Amino acid sequence: MEVRVRFAPSPTGHLHIGSARTAIFNWLYARHCGGKFLLRIEDTDPERSREEFTQAILEGLRWLGLVWDEEPVFQSKRLELYREYAYKLLEEGKAYYCSCTPEELEEMRQRALAMGAKPRYDGRCRNRTEHPPDRPKVIRFKSEQTGITVFEDIIQGKITYDNSELDDLIILRSDGTPTYNFSCVIDDHDMRISHTIRGADHINNTPRQLQIYKALGWEPPKFAHHPLVLGPDKSKLSKRHGATSLLEYREMGFLPEALINFLVRIGWSHGDQEIFTVDELIKLFDIKDLNRSPGIWNYEKLLWINGVHIRNKPLNELAEIALEYFKKAGYEVEIDERFLRMVELYQVRVRTLKEMVELCEYLFVDEPRYDEEAKKKFLTSEIAPALYELGERLERLDGFDSERVKQVFEEVMQERGLKLKQLAQPVRVALTGKTVSPGLFEVIELLGTQACAHRLKKASQLAEGA
Repeated sequence: MEVRVRFAPSPTGHLHIGSARTAIFNWLYARHCGGKFLLRIEDTDPERSREEFTQAILEGLRWLGLVWDEEPVFQSKRLELYREYAYKLLEEGKAYYCSCTPEELEEMRQRALAMGAKPRYDGRCRNRTEHPPDRPKVIRFKSEQTGITVFEDIIQGKITYDNSELDDLIILRSDGTPTYNFSCVIDDHDMRISHTIRGADHINNTPRQLQIYKALGWEPPKFAHHPLVLGPDKSKLSKRHGATSLLEYREMGFLPEALINFLVRIGWSHGDQEIFTVDELIKLFDIKDLNRSPGIWNYEKLLWINGVHIRNKPLNELAEIALEYFKKAGYEVEIDERFLRMVELYQVRVRTLKEMVELCEYLFVDEPRYDEEAKKKFLTSEIAPALYELGERLERLDGFDSERVKQVFEEVMQERGLKLKQLAQPVRVALTGKTVSPGLFEVIELLGTQACAHRLKKASQLAEGA
């Protein structure tokens, strides 16, 4: 049997990071098995579905590299198909019209709650043959009222539902649009889906869908419900845990392969290995190896994994990606020798590409933005003469030469009776505005001796004022 899996988001908002994880599981399993990864856009809600969200979903999947193998299926273009099957069930006596008003449905709900029972439809229209002509009608599915519905979940194991717990769900609304459980079954069958891989929050939908498969005489796919990701406080993952939409992680400077690595590792493992390439994941990943219990979101671990992937990235590839972040920040840059050298020096020092842009700001401005604490601590009146003298001597150099720069430092330190540790941090703050940077000679190489001379003299004046 060919493995055919699907990812089926609704374009009612930006693609959440948890949904992206589901897409990754489906894509990896398809690639692992040599199967097909399909995409379905569930856009049957005209009020909430928006084209901009559809485009954001497609863009996010492309950014991750999750290329789908066939043309995307749009549910909004298949309404007649859903109606055809709803009327088929109606004709076969497996569904019925319901004309209950919102007030009647609310009354049922309140009565059930008052009795301590789960709110459910009481089936009053199940055998009704006539309906008020002025009332809109929906079509409800005749759920099995006795016995049990059982299925073997690849991840969760055997799951059993008592059919008495399942009420008669609406399959077609009064406006002719299908509900989720009904359209999902029709589409999964029509798309020849072999494995339905989705979040554990869909487990309760499965017995309903299995009954619809049975009523239509179709073989259901295999089901695999993966555990969800929880926040560090064990609550549902939300923005307060640092979880945002997928494309926001791109804006924050994360690499797609790092995000895939991180999301797969929440709930899946291969020995003690933490860092995986996408090719390694394709080779090793199998949905049956996913844990049953929810995983915990760890933003610091995501940053660490991203930093490792940045360090592992070939320099030219990383420079191409980083270039776009610098351009978005408003810097007029191109990939030249200086840009490559800058990326090389910061590749081992940053955890995100946005952090690289922030740390390299001093290279693209006329004056560095001083960290106030660093300025107060290191740009003192005692060090001011040495900074000025260093600036004077660097200004006389014709271009950067590491040996000549080293000689200049040694001359100033000897004349002023200073050691390198006394001069290094003041110089670093003077040149970059910060206390952390690559080595001083590397910073001078990036800035150029003339720009360094100007900054050292300016910092000397600030220090004298202090």
